[in-house]
Amino acid sequence: MSLAADSGFGAVVLSAVWQRGAAAAHDLPPLRRAVDAATRAHVRPVLAVYQFSAATPLDAADRAAFAAYAASLARALPDVRDVIVGNEPNLNLFWQPQFGGDGADAAAPAFEQLLAETYDALKAVDSGLNVIGAGLAPHGGDEPSGRPTHSPTRFILDLGRAYRASGRTRPIMDALSIHVYGETSRIPPSLAHPQTTTIGIADYAKLVALLQTAFGGTAQPGAKLPIVYGEYGAETTIPPAKRPLYTGRELVPTIPESQQAAYYVDAIARARRQATVRMLFFFHVVDESRLEGLQTGLRYADGSPKSSLAAVSQAAGSAK
Repeated sequence: MSLAADSGFGAVVLSAVWQRGAAAAHDLPPLRRAVDAATRAHVRPVLAVYQFSAATPLDAADRAAFAAYAASLARALPDVRDVIVGNEPNLNLFWQPQFGGDGADAAAPAFEQLLAETYDALKAVDSGLNVIGAGLAPHGGDEPSGRPTHSPTRFILDLGRAYRASGRTRPIMDALSIHVYGETSRIPPSLAHPQTTTIGIADYAKLVALLQTAFGGTAQPGAKLPIVYGEYGAETTIPPAKRPLYTGRELVPTIPESQQAAYYVDAIARARRQATVRMLFFFHVVDESRLEGLQTGLRYADGSPKSSLAAVSQAAGSAK
């Protein structure tokens, strides 16, 4: 938390992964320590509650258990004022099935039920909690064959259809979270996708229009719904002097630290100009030590700063 604060960041996301039989009391000790450390460092703790696809909560019992788990964590962590419900439910890594036997979207309607029930459970704990929905992945195939995934474009529209069909008369989220990675680390945040279903930082107008189409005229805000860019990052090339800190081998293209700095500063500037964007999170503060993982941090695996840190820290600090 001190490294996050020293880097100029004002908030950090903490994960709580639900599975069948999960007990909030069991998972609370490390979360409470993290929240306490965040508040001492004047960093805003944001809690993300989600599951992997093997534990997709599809039936009434599982939805109730998931919602109760999220509510119990929120009740026990009063310093947490923001709760993200879900993580990339448009990908089969986190939600199964993505498609029904007829090829129709099965994930968005099922996730809408979970989000609605968890929203109600969290609001029962504290009506002032900010419930952030989805944490959508920026890309997806929309094809039942191959790897079953949905684009954020398709998922948002189908989420809106499911919400309308439910007849619900209150919202299911106070904000929408979407991850805004480029197709590779070499893709700048300035690249828009007007002709495809991908959504990045430069696709803000498209995202707002999608939300209005999905939810306009209902109890769920559409075009005015606050937006959270829940994850963004670009992987840097590790210099030889720091290579002993890491294991394995790199699997994807990487960029120089100077380019990472330029991308992150541009991302901050763009998010600041977008009227309904409330938060932008970089994933991570510190690199993963496995090169097969993400070296998207502004610090190496030992916590020492990359050359990109100073410029991004200055931009982040001015954005507070």
